[in-house]
Amino acid sequence: MSNDSARIAGLVGSRICHDLVSPVGAISNGLELIALAGQPGPEEMALISQSCSSATARINLFRMAFGAASADQQIGGAEARKLLAGYCAGGRLSIDWLPSGDAERQDMQLAMLAALCCESALPLGGKVAVAEDGGGWRVTGTGPRLNIEAAAWAMLSGGALPDDLPPARVHFALLGALAPERGRKLDVSTGEAAVSVAIS
Repeated sequence: MSNDSARIAGLVGSRICHDLVSPVGAISNGLELIALAGQPGPEEMALISQSCSSATARINLFRMAFGAASADQQIGGAEARKLLAGYCAGGRLSIDWLPSGDAERQDMQLAMLAALCCESALPLGGKVAVAEDGGGWRVTGTGPRLNIEAAAWAMLSGGALPDDLPPARVHFALLGALAPERGRKLDVSTGEAAVSVAIS
């Protein structure tokens, strides 16, 4: 395993753990409140239910975006929409999966990673749309304000893995590494209120 591959693997692990700490911690807090009260109340049960849903949604999306993807596995559009809706529930971001048909999981993984890249550019929330585009994908993010982190986005064009890349941006490194391995080209374009990633 190369040094970059080992670093990316470690960053993926850190990203997953970081994103699951909050909902799992909330579940623990809810159980402690039940133990103190002696019986579950509606507020405690709502906290536990919401936190379980959040943790499950993140695990399912991360399995798709960061997990191993076999070339012959197909994923349906309805499943993709469900994964993304669960991930975005209760937040300021929506991710719309527009294709209705099945797609190869390896291709869908690239599109999911691109959607996470667009999410990173929308600090105030917004909308990400994933569409098929001439045998590839076009993922577009729009919102009230864009924040383009040059070092992270440069990785989609063959840029080096920054020494200080945080786990929260590991999807850039993974997309930049996986796309050329799978014979795909990435093209990024940005405007005042939109960013898009074309995967061809």
